[in-house]
Amino acid sequence: MTQDGFFETDVKSAGLSDINFTVYCGTLAHTPKLGVLEVIPNAVVGVDQDGIIVFITPNAADDPLKAVSAYDPTLSLTQVDVINTDLQNESCFWFPGFFDTHIHAPQFSNNGIFGNSTLLDWLEKYTFPLESSFKDLSIAKEHYERVIDRTLSNGTTCASYYATIHPLASKLLAEIALKKGQRAFIGKVCMDKNSPDHYIETADECKQATLDVIDHIEKIDPEMELIAPIITPRFAGSCTSELLKWLGDLRESKNYHCQTHINETQVEIEWILKQFPDYNTYTDIYNDHNLLSNKTILGHGIHFTEYEKDLISKIGCGVAHCPTSNSSITSGEARIRWLLDAGINVGLGTDCSGGFTPSILEVSKHALLVSRHLVMGSKNEKEKLTVNECLYLATMGGANVCKLQDKAGSFEIGKKWECQLIDLDVQGSALDIFDYQRPNWKENDYVEAKSKFQNLIDKWVFNGDDRNVRKVYTNGRCVVNKEY
Repeated sequence: MTQDGFFETDVKSAGLSDINFTVYCGTLAHTPKLGVLEVIPNAVVGVDQDGIIVFITPNAADDPLKAVSAYDPTLSLTQVDVINTDLQNESCFWFPGFFDTHIHAPQFSNNGIFGNSTLLDWLEKYTFPLESSFKDLSIAKEHYERVIDRTLSNGTTCASYYATIHPLASKLLAEIALKKGQRAFIGKVCMDKNSPDHYIETADECKQATLDVIDHIEKIDPEMELIAPIITPRFAGSCTSELLKWLGDLRESKNYHCQTHINETQVEIEWILKQFPDYNTYTDIYNDHNLLSNKTILGHGIHFTEYEKDLISKIGCGVAHCPTSNSSITSGEARIRWLLDAGINVGLGTDCSGGFTPSILEVSKHALLVSRHLVMGSKNEKEKLTVNECLYLATMGGANVCKLQDKAGSFEIGKKWECQLIDLDVQGSALDIFDYQRPNWKENDYVEAKSKFQNLIDKWVFNGDDRNVRKVYTNGRCVVNKEY
């Protein structure tokens, strides 16, 4: 480590280590399209030394090396690792890694703490004091190691993190994510107004710190194989017009990703528009300051107008849906079907600590339930989300929002092996599965087995947790391996 407490620029990453050509055996399950659960039973998957899927052969797990020879007869079997689930049951499967498209890494220790607050009060009472403490790198290190360990343990292979205003702590977050092998976007938060004296920066300080953090990320991961910078104005209410415009121009200069909050509560919207009286909508503020593109992630988006919905659809912005947070601080019920029907990419976000859990699986369940509460008021049954649709938001939806759809989110040749091994029978699991509920892919016909498997997926979403995650892979490398 260097004298300032950081790792050297050649951070050794669990997600970039050397690997052999590897074949993985077992049932694959994914949601490559909205609402569609595709199951490939007893599959063999070939993953090359770059972590890329090169073949997927169904019903070949009894003789995986035969599938290897069919792919490349010249491949020496001494150079091939075979990874089998080694679990002789029908309730163990590979599933794509989750995308957390909106999470505040420094707020992790406040999970579940929000009292009876609404958004603006909650920021003042709980959030800003905690984030301010991250000028102390020892505090930042403890928090950031824990949040990355916890999200990885819950199957999150990619996260879009808000850090704090502190450049050193933001660099540290990037290094810890890289070292532990999580794919991550790292955003130094920008805020030069409407913030407490102990937690604010000038526009010039923010500009220099932002460039410093970006430079550091580009040094520790030059190809941005796992870690990438993301421009992060906290929200319009905490940034001057000067700073927003500078950040927008920086975003455009190298087509960086960008993330911010938008239309989270009605009170917030009214407050924002009073600060920007020349604008009619929250979205126009960001658009006029050059912050919107198809690589912009808009957090929450509960109270979009028709005009705003059409504008972000035209630009191609993604929306991070945060149902646990929206419910916890009574922000509102986002109309996700309405956004999806407009062609808008939607992913899921834990929004720790407005949301109380680091688990995207838990968020998936709440996304489904919130959609039903929305229907109770609207009487429009179409607004309901299904289990498979919510799992799509958690995986391919998040990949689309992060513009990583060609790299992860589903099992396809040419994509990375980026997934989790789920075991519904693991010791201590909260799920109870009876023998008659188990699919038998060899003896049952596919339709019957698929129907039983869908029931297990539903059980997993409603009752599963991190105990069911046995292994996690990013970039073709195993970064979590739980021994029970």
